[in-house]
Order: sequence, then structure tokens, then C-alpha cells
Amino acid sequence: MDLSFQEKSLWVMFLGMLVVFGYYFSMALPTDAVDVMPQHKVLFGVAVAYLVASQVAGHILIAIVDPRDETDERDRLIELKGTRVGSWVLAVGVFASLCVAVQTQGNFLFTHVLLGSWVLAQLAETGSQLYLYRRGA
Repeated sequence: MDLSFQEKSLWVMFLGMLVVFGYYFSMALPTDAVDVMPQHKVLFGVAVAYLVASQVAGHILIAIVDPRDETDERDRLIELKGTRVGSWVLAVGVFASLCVAVQTQGNFLFTHVLLGSWVLAQLAETGSQLYLYRRGA
């Protein structure tokens, strides 16, 4: 199974998001907080820093191992289809977070539903692109 540069890049993004934000949500969500607390802000900052570092390191490694990164029409079509899937997931998530915002006190739940919908949208976009690459679309 020979993966293209774009497919390897998608795996780096998918796994990075899954691990970093999986850890973030496992640490931040078991709480009774009504508002986002300072420790949540620090945890979020650390998560973003780890995500950026993992993406940079992963893409440097891919570029060293497989320097060919040309894209073609198939890559652009797969990216477009993945973006469409991610956009729908994000739209539903934003609507859900707005519903949560008017039904709950404070900003903790609203913020985390919104962040979760963004993470799910990114995972759906990347996951659907990986599926299309494997399917040979």
C-alpha cells in the first residue's frame, strides 16, 4: 500500500487531531464548571501547541521520507469532497452550540460544544478524504 504525500499528510493531521483533542476533552470535560476556567485556557493552549508541534514534525518527516508532493485533479477533487462533508458537520455543530448557548448558564458548555463541533468537522473532512483515497475516487 503505497501512500501519496497528500494521503500521508492527511494521516498526520487526522491522528494529531484525534490524540491531542481526545486528551484535551478527556481532561476538560469531567467538570462542574459553568464558565471556562483559567486551567481550561491553559490546557487549551497546551493542546494547540502540541497539535502544531505534531503537525510540523510529522510533515517534516513525510517531506524527508517522500519529497514528491505534486497534486493532480484527483487530489483537488478529493479535497473538495472532504471539505463539503466537513462543512456540513460544522454547520450542524454550530447550530447545536447556539441551541446550547440559549439553554444553559455560563459559557463552558457552549464553548466546548463549539470546539467539539470544529474538531469533529476536521476529523470528518480528513476522514472522508482518507476514505476517498483508499476507495480510489
